[in-house]
Amino acid sequence: MASHNSAVASQTEKNPFLTAVAALSTLAGWCSAAMIVAAVGITCQMIVIRFVLNSSTIWQTEAVIYLMVAATLIGLPYVQRLRGHVNVDLIPVSLAPRARSYMSILTSTLSIVIIVVMLVHGYEYWHFAWERGWRSDTVWGVRLWIPYLSIPIGFGLLLLQLIADLVAVILGVDKPYGLEDS
Repeated sequence: MASHNSAVASQTEKNPFLTAVAALSTLAGWCSAAMIVAAVGITCQMIVIRFVLNSSTIWQTEAVIYLMVAATLIGLPYVQRLRGHVNVDLIPVSLAPRARSYMSILTSTLSIVIIVVMLVHGYEYWHFAWERGWRSDTVWGVRLWIPYLSIPIGFGLLLLQLIADLVAVILGVDKPYGLEDS
């Protein structure tokens, strides 16, 4: 499998679109990891304030929640790029190469349609919060458009990665489902 990934990486370098999307997905993965590290650091700081200094916290819990949700959404394209999602490949493995290719194109297209719907509604939700100046109902009172921005960004980057995956299969840069022909 490692040789397959390196072969795909070398073929990807020849296509500027695939290279750019791979770079964006990798950057999103790094940003997601940084958000998780920040959330862990804030959690540790919150523990010290609450249990060592016996004081109350104001913004920490809310910040950790928003960071973890944003890390999940913004990390989606990186996980898709690495094929890190749970994968059940019983049907693709049992299909002939041509049928596997058709199934891959169909499922990729359906995934793209679903993510477009999520992106449109996510953008509308973010824009609604921004336009109306929504704030959280906490002492911190964060402007909600800031954490909600991770919804259209995450789904937009995932959409780009799904399109790149589809293009890679159509151009023959990648095999459907990453499976070699048997």
